[in-house]
Amino acid sequence: MKKVGNHNSISRILLFSLALLLSFSATSYAQDAVAPAAEAVAPSGAGDAAAGKALFNANCAACHKLDAKMTGPALRGVTERHDTKWLHAWIKDSQKLIKSGDAAAVKVFEENNKSIMTAFPQLSDADIDNILAYTSEPLPTKGPAQGAVAGGEVAAEGSGVSNNIILGALALVMAMLVVMLFLVNNVLGKIAKANGIEATQKVPSVPIWVAFARNQFLVLVTSILLLLASGYFVYGFLMQVGVDQGYQPIQPIHYSHKIHAGDNGIDCKYCHSSARVSKNAGIPSLNVCMNCHKNISEVAEETATPEHSKAFYDGEIQKLYDAVGWDKAGQKYTGVTKPVKWVRIHNLPDFVYFNHSQHVIVAGVECQTCHGPVETLEIMEQFSPLTMGWCVDCHRKTDVKMEGNAYYDKIHAELAKKYGKDKLTAAEMGGLECGKCHY
Repeated sequence: MKKVGNHNSISRILLFSLALLLSFSATSYAQDAVAPAAEAVAPSGAGDAAAGKALFNANCAACHKLDAKMTGPALRGVTERHDTKWLHAWIKDSQKLIKSGDAAAVKVFEENNKSIMTAFPQLSDADIDNILAYTSEPLPTKGPAQGAVAGGEVAAEGSGVSNNIILGALALVMAMLVVMLFLVNNVLGKIAKANGIEATQKVPSVPIWVAFARNQFLVLVTSILLLLASGYFVYGFLMQVGVDQGYQPIQPIHYSHKIHAGDNGIDCKYCHSSARVSKNAGIPSLNVCMNCHKNISEVAEETATPEHSKAFYDGEIQKLYDAVGWDKAGQKYTGVTKPVKWVRIHNLPDFVYFNHSQHVIVAGVECQTCHGPVETLEIMEQFSPLTMGWCVDCHRKTDVKMEGNAYYDKIHAELAKKYGKDKLTAAEMGGLECGKCHY
């Protein structure tokens, strides 16, 4: 008899070998994946990069970036361009080094428009080493998170395709059911006819519109209701003419009130300074924007939103630079400017007078009272209706602030007796007189 090998033992050997091979491959892959991470984490110099980042933000970030030129040069990899000992001397007192005739110091000074660098004698050698360690870190690259997002997008796309297939299948089933019901109805009709059963013939009735037309009372009542309803809707439509509440135009340069007034806490009157002293709040000069954006040429990654990416915001800042003629690389104005055609959002009729300074300074009205929560708006819009009724209602409800205002002393004393109360509204102080708001 021919001897047959034990198939079970052979299978076990093969499975064991396959398991060893997979384990070895997984271990090698894990080591390969961990190795670059370990190299990235390993410090590039003697200093502490984490401590250096805090020192950099506190002392250097006003004039320097790691990867872009500002008032001073980009600092990533500066230890590869200059000796560490030289950098210590430069950071502590750059002018002393320049006056000594050091060639490298003079070259850096001239390459950066002869901008005088602030001296930092208070920084210890260890602090400077920490800053240099931070500037020596390699440029971060997009990690697995990007792949995870891409995978999520693919998954979402696949999910959408599968949903479309399911909806298509359901539509096909419903169509088949309709066809089947039609066929069943047809067959049942033929069977009934074969057995001598005929459908009952209905007696023709008077159409409903004929019956309605013959009833004069219903015609009269319906006509009156239709006229009243039509008048109501026509009146409502006409009252909205010129009311642009919710108007949200797209501006030539995107400006996010959420980022500026919300996240960064910039006061409204820093940009709209004329609201304190004049009738109009005014459109801020682009020079006001450049007070900050000379040094802020890009936004942080976390500023990006689902609607607007980091690249989008950086592009809008570049539009600002193009408008004012700012050379980001050379850190100077070119003299070539372009006008920005802003789109006005809040428009009052020519016969209406409104004074911002009177409301903002004298009355102490907050900007948000009329303009809404601007610190939450990504795109500015007209929050209030700005109608006469809206203004009158505010004057009737708002008390005038008398404290510390000698202008109101005499008139307040007389009107307080007239109305028999201490607090007076703007309406009671004459705020509803036609000449207050209309020429």
